[in-house]
Amino acid sequence: MNDLTQQIEDRAREIGFHAVGIASIDPNSTQTAATRLQEWLSLGYQAEMAWMSDPRRQDIYQLMPSAKTVIAVALNYYTPHQRPASPDHAKIARYAWGRDYHKVLTKKLKQLTTWLIQSFDDVEARYYVDTGPIQDKYWAQAAGIGWVGKNGNVINRQYGSWIFLGEIVTNLQLIPSDPHAQHCGTCTRCISACPTGAITQPFVVDANRCIAYHTIENRAETLPPEIANHLQGWVAGCDICQDVCPWNQRFAQPTDVTDFQPYPSNLAHTLTELGSLTDEEWDRSYRGSALRRIKPAMWRRNAIANLHTLGSQSNVN
Repeated sequence: MNDLTQQIEDRAREIGFHAVGIASIDPNSTQTAATRLQEWLSLGYQAEMAWMSDPRRQDIYQLMPSAKTVIAVALNYYTPHQRPASPDHAKIARYAWGRDYHKVLTKKLKQLTTWLIQSFDDVEARYYVDTGPIQDKYWAQAAGIGWVGKNGNVINRQYGSWIFLGEIVTNLQLIPSDPHAQHCGTCTRCISACPTGAITQPFVVDANRCIAYHTIENRAETLPPEIANHLQGWVAGCDICQDVCPWNQRFAQPTDVTDFQPYPSNLAHTLTELGSLTDEEWDRSYRGSALRRIKPAMWRRNAIANLHTLGSQSNVN
């Protein structure tokens, strides 16, 4: 590893990133990333997420014509808190328990990018969290952060899949890390556990069937019956495929990022409470939270769908 690459990786860890890796950008890697995305889009698995077909996502040179390197980083967000087991409690995905990760990750990426520009000559650098048109999972694997698991999440050997990803695209020529090998083996726990069959085959996820997609991104007044009847208490995202993953069960470790500690209310909401959530309560409760993406009507819709299922099960029993 040359001195420049080592300096950058050391600085990233000083800033607080838990993993950092380097991927080289060249026409071959760009084409490979584009082909994989095009194959997924051709199946219609992006549902209503039109931004997934942004041309810049398929050609990183459209983000920066002079791009030579992706500096990929990851932050561990796992905390050992557990959700209440009672069926009347609402389930929120672990990634959103604490402060909005976009704010936390962006602050650290901005710090690293500013340091790059100030420390080296003629540097171009742009940073991205998952709101930018870049294939973060592809570049994370290419940079050795982890591998894309059968559930579509990047899995790191140290932290499992409880990680947030970020990237800096730069014109600096750096020594690349070794791409990460795939270590899911013959395990299919995530595929078997998904109640809606969203993992259509290993490594392929159909958003049209995904609870996380429907509870967070679907703006319709009602959820499709095949989703609504299988929510299992989820109102904001879904962690089923991560909870059953052996890598998470064995290797998850508590984060040292205080911002990711859960807000107590995110572990205590009941379905009844959220089913009558007012717009004012929503505004007070979700400031500075990634959960703000889920609008008040969607919270009510998701909670009521769960309550209807619970009611139907009670009638049967």
